[in-house]
Amino acid sequence: MSEVLLNREQIMEIIPHRDPFLLIDEVLEMEVGVRIKARKYIKEEDFWFKGHFPDYPVTPGVLMIEMLAQAGAVCMLSKPQYKGKIALFAGIDKAKFRKQVKPGDVLDLEVEIIREKLSIGTGKALATVDGKKAVSCEISFAVVDGNKED
Repeated sequence: MSEVLLNREQIMEIIPHRDPFLLIDEVLEMEVGVRIKARKYIKEEDFWFKGHFPDYPVTPGVLMIEMLAQAGAVCMLSKPQYKGKIALFAGIDKAKFRKQVKPGDVLDLEVEIIREKLSIGTGKALATVDGKKAVSCEISFAVVDGNKED
């Protein structure tokens, strides 16, 4: 078992997401602005299982991509110049869904920032369960102030 670097409360100090949409539970490793390893414990009571699907609970692929994006946001927003800002999706490319993720699974989330110019960047993202690929993609982001006037 890996040691926890950041718990949910510490994650909420970095990104603005809150329940029910805070979709990462802990950060295990991070090289600020470069790479991150985070984790989501998939629980039977997670909100999406009520309707996706009641008799065959499976985590929606788009939510797994959101989990990866939130991990990437923690990595980027931990940079001093981005403190207090938010990261918005700018694109999703090369998404592949390889494994169903069900209640009881532990989803390991890895994001490596492969490009960054000013406040726009791209991360290579991978989610796994027990070392088996569940989702892979590239996620692009824009860091913004997050003021309502923007």
